[in-house]
Amino acid sequence: MNENRRRGVRSQRPKTRDVINEQLSFGQPQMRFEPMRAVSEDELEAIHQSSLKVLSETGINFLDETARKQLADAGAEVDGERVRFDPELVMSLISTAPEKFVMHGLTAERDVILGGDLITNTLVASPPFVTGLGRDRRDGNREDYRNLLKMGQVLNIIHASGGYPVEPMDIHPSIRHLYATHDSLTLSDKIPFVYSLSRQRNIDAMEMTRIAREVDEETFNTEPSISSVINASTPLRYDTVMLHGIQEMSSRNQCIVITPFTLAGAMAPVTVAGALVLQNAEALAGIAYTQVVRPGAPVIYGGFTSNVDMRSGAPAFGTPEYWQACLIGGQLARRYGIPYRSSNVNASNSADPQSAYESVISIWGAVMGGVNLMMHGAGWLEGGLLTSYEKVVIDADILSMVAAMLKPITIDDASLAVEAIAEVGPAGHFFGSQHTQDRYSTEHFQPMVSDWRNFESWDETGRTDAFQRATKLAHQIIDTHQEPEMRRETREELDDYLERRVAEGGVETDY
Repeated sequence: MNENRRRGVRSQRPKTRDVINEQLSFGQPQMRFEPMRAVSEDELEAIHQSSLKVLSETGINFLDETARKQLADAGAEVDGERVRFDPELVMSLISTAPEKFVMHGLTAERDVILGGDLITNTLVASPPFVTGLGRDRRDGNREDYRNLLKMGQVLNIIHASGGYPVEPMDIHPSIRHLYATHDSLTLSDKIPFVYSLSRQRNIDAMEMTRIAREVDEETFNTEPSISSVINASTPLRYDTVMLHGIQEMSSRNQCIVITPFTLAGAMAPVTVAGALVLQNAEALAGIAYTQVVRPGAPVIYGGFTSNVDMRSGAPAFGTPEYWQACLIGGQLARRYGIPYRSSNVNASNSADPQSAYESVISIWGAVMGGVNLMMHGAGWLEGGLLTSYEKVVIDADILSMVAAMLKPITIDDASLAVEAIAEVGPAGHFFGSQHTQDRYSTEHFQPMVSDWRNFESWDETGRTDAFQRATKLAHQIIDTHQEPEMRRETREELDDYLERRVAEGGVETDY
């Protein structure tokens, strides 16, 4: 074990250079306002009670035999694959889930708190395609995957990995998780992620994270250090690999984000209320199972309810319905005292005005809903099929503006500026006043992408739009990246693990 880490001594490595001077320092935004309530307490209770009725009367399928046995032993009614939960059992089980917990980065500087009034942002995760840096839409690949990891490391408003920022499809699926995890742990010291697609993938990613953190197994099993999203197969089903992910992760006290993928009109009732009843029933069942596996295991309530375009069947995001679901999902998570996950999503096919306004709606719905984990925080396009380098930069700017807005406003004699107003007097200006000069750099946030010059001040080389400026910034951010410091012995152990598991063939696949 790393003695400095065990004793809580901070790493003395140089801090990552900021390519953008206006970046906020690394830290979690803190919600200073009461989260918005979109429905009354009576209406929220109606959703809650309806969800419990679904679980007790209709039930939910668990496709793993071990999970069904564990749930039966805990008091659930099991009939074949169908599991029904008594309402009191559900509430008893979820009561052991923690209200907040620390997620441990590779260094203590990267630790974050999940829960309470703090927000954690991740990069986009899982798109199979990528675009940007002057190149058209293309298949996900390792080069782009690594570049996007570098951006996530440099951008201070990104706190954790939420998955592969693009799927590196040029690596065979049997060993993809090994190379992807190794890249994540060597190019970034922020909290890693594993896809629960087989037991061995979870085991490999946890072991590689343990090695990179330089802790023994006992410490790792008491300190959440890696997360995984578990999706219900809506409607009303948890499949085998997802349940294996809960079994492996929760048993070792690692973070599970339970997220039903409820699209109103497709896999869920067309009404927002009905879709939320289904989301809540599936979420409660998944959260309850994490606590069967290990009472007190860290778990997050995930909301991802949106609607579909009924003309085409395509998912729609950043809609009024998505906004409402974000707010009510947060109310439900707070009712149960469990950290809340939401997402920055949109349905646009390019980094255009539609993508920006739908993302602002999504982000604001999540923030005002009391979000703790902002998944897909930067880079999402095309309903989750496409990662855009330029959208990463634009979204990071939006998230940074939100973080700056959430900072407390200073109210004291100096900030009230009565003397400065008297000094300037009628018909003057404050550009050159000492009050302005002393405070401008610290009082005002300067976005990365925005250009606030008027049209007449542009010269021939300065007439760039936000997309062009974001492209330039993306190149600069990647060029600025420096690998986090890692002890030689640790890197060798990590490399050896990768080489050994690749030589063994990784995991079995169907192709």
